[in-house]
Amino acid sequence: MTTLAAPRKRWGRRGRTPVHALFRRVCVINGLVFALGTLVLALSPATVSARVRLTELPVLVIGLAVILAANAFLLRSSLAPLDALIASMRRVDPPHPANRVDRSGNGDLNDLIETFNAMLDRLESERSVAGAAALAAQEGERQRIARELHDEIGQSLTVALLRLKGVVDRAPEPLREQVCDAQETVRACLDEVRGIARRLRPDVLEDLGLPSAINALCHEFARTAGITVARDIDPDLPRLDPDVELVCYRIAQESLTNVLRHAGADAVALRLTADADAVTVRITDDGRGGAVIDGAGIRGMGERALLVNGALTVDSPARGGTEVRLVIPVDRAGKDS
Repeated sequence: MTTLAAPRKRWGRRGRTPVHALFRRVCVINGLVFALGTLVLALSPATVSARVRLTELPVLVIGLAVILAANAFLLRSSLAPLDALIASMRRVDPPHPANRVDRSGNGDLNDLIETFNAMLDRLESERSVAGAAALAAQEGERQRIARELHDEIGQSLTVALLRLKGVVDRAPEPLREQVCDAQETVRACLDEVRGIARRLRPDVLEDLGLPSAINALCHEFARTAGITVARDIDPDLPRLDPDVELVCYRIAQESLTNVLRHAGADAVALRLTADADAVTVRITDDGRGGAVIDGAGIRGMGERALLVNGALTVDSPARGGTEVRLVIPVDRAGKDS
């Protein structure tokens, strides 16, 4: 509300609003055109009789056409910035950053364009704050669930596994095989719970950094999917901002999950590189392609990328293969810009 009040006060000091400014512009243009036409008529040798003659009609028609053409040209040129403003409004898409309208040289329309640009700034700022809060809440909930899985369910399964081991030792021979099967089932459940907890809360990301976390993620994917991931990870990648590392990890995790669930791929490649200006994560596969770009998974990845000023592109032609590319700008120190 404070931000909205400032433009109103500014217009109040000038005594006019954008509507008044536009009205004045149209009046001034029309006045200049008709004044110029009157001056030309007064200084030219052309005359009009009380009863208009046929020979005078072409002069009147030509004069009227010139005045209308000049008026239309000046109005069109003067109101051209409104076309750019309307085109920018149509391109506004909440999940994506919008280009600002240049207000230089637009005279009385500066207030309108400046207000529109300020509205875009507020929308993107609120979207960023809301997205960051949602991301923090989501990660907090992931950590809570991971702790409960590890501390409660994991410990309960461990106790059950130890008790089954004691039962196996005392079980009669006819029942020993069934008890061993139950023991293996509990052990498999325990491994699965631990794997889910690791995916929910990547401790290696906080302890060892993004390259080690990506390597662990690829190893887990290869074990689960049976597909080896060709990795190209920059060994000199510095520690990044925690939010940047988390976004890179989650987008890589979601991409590999999509490959496992939907792509039907035989080969997957992951590349993580960094230069002086940006960090790039690229995941490709040779699957069936035709990914739904507006699906919830890809849309969620795009929203995560926006939180760190990153750009996410997904290329998934129907003929096959998908490429997910994330580019996040960083400064030379390797921190989020």
